[in-house]
Amino acid sequence: MNTKPTFKKITPNFGSSIIAIHKTKKRKRSEAFWHFHPEVEMVYVNKGKGRRHIGNHLSYFNNSQLILIGSNLPHNGFVDRLTSKGKETLVQFHPRFLGDIHNSLPELKNILQLLERAKNGILFKAEIKKIVGPKIEKLPKYEGIKRITKLLEILEQLALSEDYTLLNENGYVFETQPQDTDKIDKVFKYVNKNYQNHIALDQIADHVSMTVPAFCRYFKKITNKTFTQFVNEYRVFYATKLLTESKSSITDICFECGFNNFSHFNKVFNDVIGKSASKYRGELKAIVK
Repeated sequence: MNTKPTFKKITPNFGSSIIAIHKTKKRKRSEAFWHFHPEVEMVYVNKGKGRRHIGNHLSYFNNSQLILIGSNLPHNGFVDRLTSKGKETLVQFHPRFLGDIHNSLPELKNILQLLERAKNGILFKAEIKKIVGPKIEKLPKYEGIKRITKLLEILEQLALSEDYTLLNENGYVFETQPQDTDKIDKVFKYVNKNYQNHIALDQIADHVSMTVPAFCRYFKKITNKTFTQFVNEYRVFYATKLLTESKSSITDICFECGFNNFSHFNKVFNDVIGKSASKYRGELKAIVK
């Protein structure tokens, strides 16, 4: 399974501060991994089905979707089934792509507030999606200053709309500084490699050359979670993959994900996802049908 939560470096083409591309093929599983980056990400799928995993939020879409993922909000690469003539448009840009004028222009107030809300992940509903979606699809054809002005127009429309849902009401963003990313990446990779086994605090602290108290303070500050919470959530999100993609029993999945107690697995799964593993799998089967 390719579930690798990591820092991802985004590199626009030379001479551009905004990535805007079309994807017309189903995303490969190798491209679907848990990651975060400073850049804001806007995804519009005009026709297709797929899964959203953004922060603590996990859900499915059956027709189309328009989402805005804020800076440093962990999310999984979307594994989509694009239908006939289906197309995904991906837009990525740094929240300060306008440079020093970022906070000085009152005209940008609405957009700045939108980008702040996007740190929780925003799912836009049918009405605004219908208006803005076609404009997002046209964005890749523009270059230079035209692409910037068109993006600002789109963001302003989204900022003024009330036709949306926040996906992580309680927040999940990693308030990282550039110097933090290597250390957090190192922690994520260690968890990815060892989550099926018990990970002692002294092990992970030693792995990043910190004392246990210093590591606990640092990790809580960066993620707003304890390390134990993070590992348990990681195991649960891996369990959702197995519940989706395998026919293994829920008991087997519990132990494969690193839990050594089935009742504890059920409690943590329910706390993180908001429903039991059996109910989750049952609802998933209904969606697929």
